Amino acid sequence: MQVDGYSLDAQRDKLRKYAAYEDMVVAGEYSDEGFSGKNIQGRQEFQRMLNDIQDCKDGVSYVLVFKLSRFGRNAADVLNSLQLMQDFGVNLICVEDGIDSSKDAGKLMISVLSAVAEIERENIRTQTMAGREQKAREGKWNGGFAPYGYKLESGNLVIAEDEVEVIRVIYDRYIHTNEGVAGVAKYLNRNGFVKKLRQNNTIPGFSRNFVQDVLDNPVYMGKIAYGRRRTEKRQGTRNEMHVVEQSEFPVYDGQHEAIISEEDWYLAQEKRKINSFKREKVNNPDHAHILSGILKCPCCGKSMYGNIAKAHSKDKKTRYYYYCKNTVTPTGHECSFRLNIEQTEINKFVAKVISAMVSNPRFIEAIQAKIGTAVDTEDMEKQIAVLQGQLKQAFGTKSRLERQMDTLDINDAHYDRKILDLQRRYDEQYDTIEEIEVQIGELQSQIRSIQQEKISGDNIYRLLLAFDEVYHSATEAEQKEFMKAFIERIEMFPEKRKDGSWIKKIVFNFPVPVDGEEVKELPLETETTVETVVKLSLKRDTPKIEVTMEPDEESNYTPQEKATYSKIKEYVKDKYGVNVHTSYIAQVKRMCGLDMGENYNKSKKENPEVKQCPQEKVEYIKDALRYFKLI
Repeated sequence: MQVDGYSLDAQRDKLRKYAAYEDMVVAGEYSDEGFSGKNIQGRQEFQRMLNDIQDCKDGVSYVLVFKLSRFGRNAADVLNSLQLMQDFGVNLICVEDGIDSSKDAGKLMISVLSAVAEIERENIRTQTMAGREQKAREGKWNGGFAPYGYKLESGNLVIAEDEVEVIRVIYDRYIHTNEGVAGVAKYLNRNGFVKKLRQNNTIPGFSRNFVQDVLDNPVYMGKIAYGRRRTEKRQGTRNEMHVVEQSEFPVYDGQHEAIISEEDWYLAQEKRKINSFKREKVNNPDHAHILSGILKCPCCGKSMYGNIAKAHSKDKKTRYYYYCKNTVTPTGHECSFRLNIEQTEINKFVAKVISAMVSNPRFIEAIQAKIGTAVDTEDMEKQIAVLQGQLKQAFGTKSRLERQMDTLDINDAHYDRKILDLQRRYDEQYDTIEEIEVQIGELQSQIRSIQQEKISGDNIYRLLLAFDEVYHSATEAEQKEFMKAFIERIEMFPEKRKDGSWIKKIVFNFPVPVDGEEVKELPLETETTVETVVKLSLKRDTPKIEVTMEPDEESNYTPQEKATYSKIKEYVKDKYGVNVHTSYIAQVKRMCGLDMGENYNKSKKENPEVKQCPQEKVEYIKDALRYFKLI
């Protein structure tokens, strides 16, 4: 109803009558209901129309539109789309405006009117924003949903009693404790606070972003802000826009009641400035986080990303890890996986799994058989053939009805009823034709998608046949691209397994042959590790050779944890928060009858004073000895 009170049905009727008057056959209709004409992005029907023109579908000569503003209100889009149409011999007719692009005067009018439409749209936007700013100056709520803690009554902000406690707790915890925004979110989730669900806030838990938004909004101290976020054109694009947070924006006294004091709000801002530091970025152009985004967190299921530890002063070595950055997920649930996984180890492990898989002769045979084979789209092609038959029949019925209407005797006593009946059946044919064309289009799209997937799969399969040679000679950036193309996701265990593996399952983008079957998932949790043991015997009269054997970096060997004094101290400190002296540990070991070995650090005093271990610490040390399976 935007166009001078003309609904979509009224526009269609006007266009059909024009087509009938000009002896035009309507080949198809395209309607983007509810979409803005500010640009063609997101207008699926408009895009479908342009694609049909490029495919020379139905051999159309014209596109009819009610008014030019319905075709587009961005001058560049209108002219580019018109040029594309004319490249395929199709012109634009704006029925209400009386414009025909096949004529020189029509082209000129389109250029002028499309520019005017764009200026008009920008003026409307400017006027709307000016009205919102004026409301902000007057201290009134200037549009949108009420922020959490408030509700709207007759367009005014009123405190929502069932939400306000959460706002006060957020400011109190943030200002008066050492907690950051994530810590406050954890506190709310762990202490029984329930977030009220509403249209603009449907996530059940409290996330760090929710807490951050509350702390940064001056509405809670009784102010109205204008222009905290602005929609700006993305540089280097023609019509693409994005929302940009503003560091400075005007704030006006509001007419609503404040929830917290101005003093508390500014205290929160001071702490936000201190806490909102950015780490210095370590940039290594030769390094790529190969499995970033592919590894999935075992706790929250979100993607894990690359993390960098700056070079240490001791060894000058920069270290790379994968980690889950979700301390509190968007749903408010806490992610407990706080480990950093060393990249080199897991990258090599995944590469080894793929190398072992592709080295299997059965795999090579199966892959070679797959490459170049035709995909089976026979059933879909048969369906298309049936639909095309139905489409031909529908067009035949439509033509027959046209002839009946043309030959109907106007003097027939039942002429009006007959012509209405024929017209109704005639219109129904258009619905039938459109429905069939949509089904054919969907099937053709599915076939193209299957064929495209087949081409992509063939490329990956060819690379897999030469995996060891190609992958290990590629740069890390190229290795990352391969992993993204081949692997959809890698699921992980919450802790490292005894065999040294983190990986639970690999899910591929394409089916791969494994043990005679085509699979998209490769579970690794049931795999066993085969160890090789070599017995070395020393012949007599042969010189001794000193040999030191240590696991290399690629080994999955994990030595058994030794119960050293430092380990026992560390265990007691971590669990009970107290320090225990070495002599106390020795006393408890003797008390338990454990073999002590020789003491090489005896005191040089003749009668050294030996303090007795307190009974409380005796129990702590015994607990540690049980943990290390010494008692």
